[in-house]
Amino acid sequence: MASSRSGVEFRDFFPSMVEKLGAEGFLDELCNGFRLLMDSEKRVITFESLKRNSAAVLGLKGMGDEELMCMMKEGDLDGDGSLNQMEFCVLMFRLSPDLMKGSRMWLEEVMKNKM
Repeated sequence: MASSRSGVEFRDFFPSMVEKLGAEGFLDELCNGFRLLMDSEKRVITFESLKRNSAAVLGLKGMGDEELMCMMKEGDLDGDGSLNQMEFCVLMFRLSPDLMKGSRMWLEEVMKNKM
């Protein structure tokens, strides 16, 4: 199990998901996760949509507003106060130390298959 800066512990299943689904299948699953968390009208993840959906979708019942806001700020690369799909996927990679280690290998695998 890994521990985030907020003290919330999580188990990193992403590397085993990549092994099972392949790089492209894993990215599809991340996109599905984004759609479950996003505000359906705004088409981005807002603080409100994350708060509303995180307990049911992510099992993060114990996370308070401060932790959710930290998660939003960490992933918000363009500073608009929300997470688009790309920002969400980047954040998920950054939260998985093992994915960060293997990301170059998976990128090369995807590029090789595309060419």
